[in-house]
Amino acid sequence: MTVLVYKICPRTLWREAEAEGRLQGSPDDLADGFIHFSTADQLAETATRHFAGQHDLVLLAVDGAALGDDLRWEPSRGGDLFPHLYAPLPVTAVRGVHDLPLRKDGSHAFPAGLR
Repeated sequence: MTVLVYKICPRTLWREAEAEGRLQGSPDDLADGFIHFSTADQLAETATRHFAGQHDLVLLAVDGAALGDDLRWEPSRGGDLFPHLYAPLPVTAVRGVHDLPLRKDGSHAFPAGLR
């Protein structure tokens, strides 16, 4: 069974990753030593806390199983378990890339049907 995890990132960073074959992570990811992911249920809060008002973002849907033991579920805000990747993200593990446009109120419009 495929378990999808999600990464919000600037479109320019994703384009660089496509060219390189892997995503090294954002400056925050690099500073923390792992790539931050969210579950579908965590996305709205992640976007609000860390990407408020930012435009030209994409949402990467990633096959968590394809990341192997480098993907770890660790407690974060409120004790929720968040997926963290302790390696570069291979673009071959990405199952979908979705635009993440801003609504008029400044929140992000997520694609329907995320699981």
